[in-house]
Amino acid sequence: MDTVTKPSPAVEKPSTTAYRNLAVATVGFALTFWAWDLIAPLAGWYGDRLALSSFEQSLLVAVPVLVGSLGRIPVGALTDRYGAKLMFPLVSALTIVPVLLLVPAKNSYLAMLAVGFLLGLGGTTFAIGIPLVNSWFPPAKRGLALGVFGMGMGGVALSGYFTPRIAEHGENLPFFVVAVALAAYAVLAFLLVSDRPDRPVPTASLAARLGRAGRLKVTWELSALYAIGFGGIVAFGVYLPTYLKTWYALDPTDAGTKAAGFALVTVVFRPIGGWLSDRIHPAVVTAAALGVVALLAVVQAFDPPLNPGGTVALLCMAAGLGTASGSVFALVSQVTPQPQVGSVTGIVGAMGGLGGFVPPLVMGAIYSAKDSYSIGFMLLSDLALAGCVYAYGRMRTIRPQEG
Repeated sequence: MDTVTKPSPAVEKPSTTAYRNLAVATVGFALTFWAWDLIAPLAGWYGDRLALSSFEQSLLVAVPVLVGSLGRIPVGALTDRYGAKLMFPLVSALTIVPVLLLVPAKNSYLAMLAVGFLLGLGGTTFAIGIPLVNSWFPPAKRGLALGVFGMGMGGVALSGYFTPRIAEHGENLPFFVVAVALAAYAVLAFLLVSDRPDRPVPTASLAARLGRAGRLKVTWELSALYAIGFGGIVAFGVYLPTYLKTWYALDPTDAGTKAAGFALVTVVFRPIGGWLSDRIHPAVVTAAALGVVALLAVVQAFDPPLNPGGTVALLCMAAGLGTASGSVFALVSQVTPQPQVGSVTGIVGAMGGLGGFVPPLVMGAIYSAKDSYSIGFMLLSDLALAGCVYAYGRMRTIRPQEG
């Protein structure tokens, strides 16, 4: 009788192991994102040192975003095959190399671009953590758990706040600090990360698995929404210090601090987006969040004074983008077959990161041509509004496993 009426703990209630993996994965995500974003808070310093134009400076901060985004596709598929227990410590350890290479590269723009390319590796851990967390948590708890893991993107906030301050005590010191932290984490992950014993391990080739994930219609629908939500977060994370320094004449430390505040708000609201998605359809949550972003982007396009108008507009956009990022991955967990979560996550995560690659280049080019950022914010408003309408009109009709 007991075996009939007693709920299964493995299904209904997350285990202690599940929470341990969530915690360790979130810490690793934050650290590697800090490494991924090391160049952005110092972009103004590099710009002055190397006499860079606005576009060259934008390209410098955007290159790691591009590589980290595209790298999520193979890393997600490799995680499906080999598991997070191998991939988390491996990627964390390998990221140490480009972090340390930032030291000798600082006097050459081409060398910085090359190291930035390698630094993109740090942005791929997102595609390792999502399938790990997804496998350990039951559907009813998955949205919140994925949102908590997504708080690891607070590594951008850590970088924005601490990197310029650490650099005041030695221009190379931030890189050594992050390298040591990554090394310590690689050991920690090796000891504490564990894959679910019954997780399905695909036997098909990498190309075949990515092909199957790419043929799911929902993969590309989710990719488009995530490109707006998370792409907006990444774009602001890497370009906001430059925007605040250029338009509002803030010094690099103050600009980095305010950019860190923006990133912190996105971090706080990402699990809120996941939590709401456990209770309301995640497509509705996504639509509402992107609607807020569309409205406030218009406000910022009119160049309000930073205090209080610009600050309020930017922080409200941060809340909307953070919420949307959490709710979109709640959708991923609902409509993706478990063996393909890593592959789909890789593609969706890549598109989200690519969504953050283009805006800094566009903003830099527009400012160079027009001496204004208003057109860039109006384009963001248009994209967010399109995502709002599509999420509410189409994504509410998708059922689990559809594609």
